[in-house]
Amino acid sequence: MGESNVAEQSDIGTVVVTGVTGYVGGRLVPELLEAGYRVRCTTRSSAALDDRPWRERVEVVEADLSVASEVNQVLEGAQAAYYLVHSMSSSGSFETLESEMAEIFVKCADDAGLEQIIYLGGLGHDNETHSAHLASRHAVGEILASGITPVTELRAAVIIGSGSASFEMLRSLVEVLPVMVVPRWVSRTRCQPIAIEDVLSHLVGVLGDEEVIGEVFEIGGPEVLTYRQMMDVYAEVAGLRRRLIIAVPVLTPRLSSHWVNLVSPLPIRLARSLIDSLTSDVVVGNRDIRNKGRSTSFNLNQSINRALARVRDLEMPTRWTNASGGKQISTLTGPAMPALSDPAWSGGRVLSDQRTQVTNARCADLMAVLRTVGGDNGWFAFNWLWNLRGFIDKILGGVGIRRGRRHPTDLRVGDTVDFFKVVTVNSHSLRLLGEMRNPGHAWLEWQVVENENGAEIIQRALFVPRGLLGRLYWYALVPPHTLIFKKMLDRIVALAEELSAAEKRRNIQ
Repeated sequence: MGESNVAEQSDIGTVVVTGVTGYVGGRLVPELLEAGYRVRCTTRSSAALDDRPWRERVEVVEADLSVASEVNQVLEGAQAAYYLVHSMSSSGSFETLESEMAEIFVKCADDAGLEQIIYLGGLGHDNETHSAHLASRHAVGEILASGITPVTELRAAVIIGSGSASFEMLRSLVEVLPVMVVPRWVSRTRCQPIAIEDVLSHLVGVLGDEEVIGEVFEIGGPEVLTYRQMMDVYAEVAGLRRRLIIAVPVLTPRLSSHWVNLVSPLPIRLARSLIDSLTSDVVVGNRDIRNKGRSTSFNLNQSINRALARVRDLEMPTRWTNASGGKQISTLTGPAMPALSDPAWSGGRVLSDQRTQVTNARCADLMAVLRTVGGDNGWFAFNWLWNLRGFIDKILGGVGIRRGRRHPTDLRVGDTVDFFKVVTVNSHSLRLLGEMRNPGHAWLEWQVVENENGAEIIQRALFVPRGLLGRLYWYALVPPHTLIFKKMLDRIVALAEELSAAEKRRNIQ
């Protein structure tokens, strides 16, 4: 954000953010708060924002943006608004719906005396033929600009960051398929991808900036690449072998979307919309925002690196607030990382074996048992299989199982436990990071939760696979894992119950 914008932000009153449950909107809010703005979020259900870390710092107004009276309420007393509404995954007459919502919004903005609307549209030149979704985004920009409220429109192509639909499709294809048959345009169509951090920087930077009000700007990263080249860069950054890509002329966008649906968790309608939007060049032209002195910070290699940092930096990809099942939630921060606002199909593949057991043992006794794991104490079940895995790891050039542990009953963060490392240990949880050789990243973790009769213990083995080999590795081990992890948890509970029973006998005596 430029110095002039910082100097003037005290003059900006309430800033409205629409599309706050979406990919960009959910990441924009904390950036605006960090910059010192007062933020009002609008959503159809305020409960959708209850688990956001910034919830108590913003004003939330429930509203349906297709209802004029409710939009009036949202914009009352506001000075500026971000219009981040888009129906990419919608079917049917989405163009009509988007146009009608934009017409309502611009009329209400004019009535409210709004000083600026900031709209994030899609990159693509006006005189070219585009997909229905990209054409609709341009049409929305024109409708917003038809009122008296000044509009700043930013147009972006592929946004790189965990949770971005375009990035998640790229991730899925490259991670899963060592060989790809793709439509010919994949090797021909040019794109100018941009990091989510740079998108947010531009969105915040144009707020209240008189030099950019009332204009359309195109934003992109420093490189122009084909989608095939983007796949090559992803494979390199992710540590995967370069993918064999075979381009053929017979795959239509519809056929391609079905193919993507087979190997990707993205909904097929969303995949179809993305592919339709990728079949024509999306490159920054003479409306480049860099002409206004606003540069980008990250090239594609750096952008993908940041999006994959949660795995590369060997951090735990989930937190215990959702330990009972469902979507994995990131503990890391930063726009490129997974966020609570992301859909369930985003953030990369996390494979897991989760088991839960209720026991009359105390939490303290369960943790006392868990702190003895590994080394000469063994792994509670099938120690010969653990030793075999360590032997194989040693042959493959790994650390093996002979490192043992520093102390038989005490654990500290950073301690080694055979071919694991302690990353978290406290009164209610233990988390181990696998350091053995395998095609991915592995964690083994436990949490104990006190209840009326004793405690509940949750055990999870998690694996973030690297490429197709990583997925095959995990699924090949499902049968032995089922046996080992069940027996392990049973033994942990039995030992803890023995400790609790012994403690009760001592108290009676």
